[in-house]
Parts: sequence; structure tokens; C-alpha cells
Amino acid sequence: MITVKVEKERQIFRSVQVLGHAMYDAYGKDIVCSAVSSITITTVNALLSLDPKCITYLASHKGLSIKVLKQDQVTQTLIRNMIRMLKELETKYKDYIVVK
Repeated sequence: MITVKVEKERQIFRSVQVLGHAMYDAYGKDIVCSAVSSITITTVNALLSLDPKCITYLASHKGLSIKVLKQDQVTQTLIRNMIRMLKELETKYKDYIVVK
């Protein structure tokens, strides 16, 4: 199962961790993992193209950790959108992804 851990402080996003594997299908055929990867990587790339200092991230074999460094509207809106898309995915595949 993929676990998405969101840390907020006073409605401000501070960090997001995406850990695990959905196990929906075989590696390379897993549409849930593919969707999560697409959502998160697109968001990270968009944020970094707009402001390279708004986040830091670490990708490993375990998953992706994003630390949100800026509280500006664009950064927070893109992170919020990413979380919304992941939550929408969770409603359709609740046995494979959980957003906390």
C-alpha cells in the first residue's frame, strides 16, 4: 500500500511523504503507482520550474519526501492540488493508497 503523509501547520503545508508500493499489479504494470508517480513528479517539477527554492525533495527506493520551504500562494496551491488528486485516487483505490 502507498501511504501519503501530509504535515500541515495552521493550514500551511510543511511536508509530504509518499512511501510504499500499491501492489495493485506487477511492477511496471501498476496503474496506481504510475498515477501517484505522475501526480507527485509533475507537481515537484512544476514547483521547481517556478521557484527552485520553494521545496526540497529526496527520492529513494522507499518513496519521495518533499519539504515545503515557502508559504506563498503558488507553492501552497500546487501542493494542495497534488493532495487533492491523491485523495481522489484514494477514493477509487482505497485498498492501495491512503492519504493521512
